[in-house]
Amino acid sequence: MSKSLHELLALLPEAQVLGEAGQKIEGITADSRKVGPGTLFVCLTGARVDGHNFIVEAHKLGATAAVVEKDVPAPEGMTLIKVTDSREAMQVIVPFFYDYPGRKMRMIGVTGTNGKTTTTHLIRSIFMEAGYKVGLIGTIHILIGDRMLPVQNTTPDVVDLQSTLAEMAAEGIDYVIMEVSSHALELGRTAGCEFDVGVFTNLTQDHLDFHITFDKYRDAKAKLFSQLGDAHAVKAGKHAVINLDDASAVQLLQHCTCPVITYGTAEQSTIRAQEVSVKAEGVQFTVTGPFGHMPLQLKITGMFNVYNTLAAIGTARAEGISTAIINKALEEFRTVSGRFELVDEGQPYAVIVDYAHTPDGLENILKTARQFAEKRIIVVFGCGGDRDKTKRPIMGRLAAQYGDVVIATSDNPRTEDPVAILADVEAGIKQGLKNGKGYEVIIDRKQAIAKALQVAQPRDIVIIAGKGHETYQILKDKTIDFDDREVARSVIREMR
Repeated sequence: MSKSLHELLALLPEAQVLGEAGQKIEGITADSRKVGPGTLFVCLTGARVDGHNFIVEAHKLGATAAVVEKDVPAPEGMTLIKVTDSREAMQVIVPFFYDYPGRKMRMIGVTGTNGKTTTTHLIRSIFMEAGYKVGLIGTIHILIGDRMLPVQNTTPDVVDLQSTLAEMAAEGIDYVIMEVSSHALELGRTAGCEFDVGVFTNLTQDHLDFHITFDKYRDAKAKLFSQLGDAHAVKAGKHAVINLDDASAVQLLQHCTCPVITYGTAEQSTIRAQEVSVKAEGVQFTVTGPFGHMPLQLKITGMFNVYNTLAAIGTARAEGISTAIINKALEEFRTVSGRFELVDEGQPYAVIVDYAHTPDGLENILKTARQFAEKRIIVVFGCGGDRDKTKRPIMGRLAAQYGDVVIATSDNPRTEDPVAILADVEAGIKQGLKNGKGYEVIIDRKQAIAKALQVAQPRDIVIIAGKGHETYQILKDKTIDFDDREVARSVIREMR
């Protein structure tokens, strides 16, 4: 794929061009390590790294032009394109460079604090059952049909995303189902994507280190729904699918510029769950809507999964999929990696690994476990470093409130001191302790998991929360292999 620099400059009429403008551009990147012959290098000014400092290196690797927003000297033979904002320029030219692949497929964007991963996978199952070729972009992986690619961010940056979408379009993908983070919406990573269905799961406290206030966090999520009815849209048949039971639904509905399908347990919901029965082996309920009644018996459990399922049903109905196909796909669906995932090594107690890393996420899984717990709930959890500090004591209090045995440990400390992180968590645990409950703080995560499994008795439930599907742990300047599921399996085997 290539474009002439003249074509790209036509999209940036205010740009100042220093140098030759007739060359072919073979690729665009903001990462100097990904530069090759004929690359247009975009210099972004970040919090830690400034791309302008890598122009010479990029030129040596083959970059023939660079987008800059500062006055910098140009290496000989390199064209500089001076703009006011390099990031905004990149958001304009990159989708064009890849021929707007998001316009060639139906695109479903799922946003919210919790439930995005499970909801996208539920939607994928339904659409695959309906016979469509499906691509998925999310926290765990990127799927092009059944082919899996690794992923670094919940929503990739604009270059990686458009490149991936172009690959999907080339392979004949019909539907792209995508987790859309608040960071991506705020930073313009989804620029050039034309979504056909926007799905809202829920909104609870998270990412306030980035958004600062809850209102700004909600406003970032709302951008997905504001864009659905964009005047420049190429495709028709847009829908918003909104969780009416969530407190932020009222504000998000005000941003919707297309037909809306609501879901929840409220009587006024378009699609409603009734007669819900949550058990260890799965959840059973009846869905009512314009299509009538649909009884469901799922192999996934928890009230949170009732909501995820309703969101998937609303999406499928928005795209005209029959209830018979929806029912079959949902009843055959099994768990998503690291989401309320059972670790079974024949032990006489349950071990559940979950990605819950927000107050709401942790409360959801603990409430679910409490519904079918025969004996004690043992909770192992931590909070990530360099992230929203205000949620740490809240999560500590919730663990103490719902758990019978609480073990606080490290999650991904990143550049923070694990002792300081756990001090924040411990303050909350002390607030939530009642009835003489005790707790432990064990910094080493493997030791904490081992302790939980050593004290577990028959018919207890051990919940290891926070990392879910992750197979690594970030400690200061290094990343080590670490998978909660494998660690638990290993400990259980050793205990035999």
